[in-house]
Amino acid sequence: MAKYSKEIVEEITDLIKSDSYTVTEICKRVGIADCTYFEWQKEKPDFSEKIKKAKKERRKMYAVEAEKSLLKKIRGYEVVETKTVNRQKSTEITTTTKHILPDTAAIIFALTNQDPENWKNKQYNEHTGKDGDDLFKSFDASKIPTENLKKVEKILSEGQNNS
Repeated sequence: MAKYSKEIVEEITDLIKSDSYTVTEICKRVGIADCTYFEWQKEKPDFSEKIKKAKKERRKMYAVEAEKSLLKKIRGYEVVETKTVNRQKSTEITTTTKHILPDTAAIIFALTNQDPENWKNKQYNEHTGKDGDDLFKSFDASKIPTENLKKVEKILSEGQNNS
């Protein structure tokens, strides 16, 4: 087992903060076995705590990046495209700036999550009977024709016999 040190712990936590590496990838980069990593997590409370803190910091960084990306999609943005065409005796380079329009889905997402009282993304369906009455309020089984009840009973009994 590799020797536990402040430097290895710092390297591991830096890797966790910087990207979404797997435990195996992290262990290969710092030169320890996966089982060593998990043993340290069990046996060394300070290591476990630093891992948790690094993961929390990574999640915060992802949230910040996601918010930046969402804002960019809400506002629209500019993209510069460079096209290079090689000709026999010369090279032609053209640069074009394109405006990417705001994304409607991103706008809806932001509004419904940031101000749900004013921007609800829900549908409410009410099912009512004749003249707005409750559908089942006026249901009277005694009004079903006898032959229909017998058909239903036959179907139900056949279903029970088959199972």
